[in-house]
Amino acid sequence: MNIIKFCEDYHIEMAPQDHKHAGPGWVNIVCPFCSGNPGFHLGFDVTKNYFRCWRCGYHPITKVIQKLTGVNKHEAYRILKIYGGRVTAPKSKIIKIKRKKFKYPFGTDILQNNHKRYLEKRKFDPDKLEYEWDLLGTGPAALLDGIDYSHRILAPIYYQNKIVSFQTRAITNKTGVKYLACPKPREEIHHKHILYGMDKVSGKVVVLVEGITDVWRLGPGAVACFGIGWKLQQRKLLTQNFDRIIILFDDDPQAHKEAAKLMMEAGFRGKNIITHTIKGDPGGMSQDDADHLMKDLRRIVK
Repeated sequence: MNIIKFCEDYHIEMAPQDHKHAGPGWVNIVCPFCSGNPGFHLGFDVTKNYFRCWRCGYHPITKVIQKLTGVNKHEAYRILKIYGGRVTAPKSKIIKIKRKKFKYPFGTDILQNNHKRYLEKRKFDPDKLEYEWDLLGTGPAALLDGIDYSHRILAPIYYQNKIVSFQTRAITNKTGVKYLACPKPREEIHHKHILYGMDKVSGKVVVLVEGITDVWRLGPGAVACFGIGWKLQQRKLLTQNFDRIIILFDDDPQAHKEAAKLMMEAGFRGKNIITHTIKGDPGGMSQDDADHLMKDLRRIVK
């Protein structure tokens, strides 16, 4: 589908090429399905011809056209044909991915001063995080499979005490996409099928948050599902390994909606599951407040 021509003809604003949500090969627009937090969350993969919102997930192309233009289903198919599109969906579960050996981007090393300054600016203790979460850093030249991972903090992702993937966080505003994960062909296990920090949880109580920085702030006992769009595999890990689950997503309507869906799914399986709300996000809390919050949450579920 010629997404740019479609957006121009229907006066739909597109994200600038250097926008944080606009990765290579994607055209991003404001997601009409998300509630709350406006932003260019809905991306169109120009190669694979499908829409996916980084907050609320995949949406059929004709449904997106209907939502954006206000036409009926029949008219949406006609518009799709005019712009050279086709009905398709992500084929990650069908396409056989040629596996590659897991490795870090070229130029990955221990945390340098610029990485530590970024963490200190966010009121983290760099030495503690480096020791506790094995954090690494990338320099001005860091490539893997043609992807630029420069100027990032790299967090290894463990599953059963083995590194199976990684996710990175940009330390500058000049790198485009805020978070970049390991290329899928190199992952031992897809990061969205596991939970960051799970190996460090002892006992049957867990706090579920959105991102890796939230886990860094709350410490062992918290796990992240890499965004609010949780997957079936992650829900299974939660319900199979924990009896008490506390969902602590960001203070945002779409996040609350996803938390409610997960709460219902886990509740059906006889788990003690609650949601808890704070202002902002856990990663932005002071360390003292985060420590007190974890104590309070453990007390709630006893």
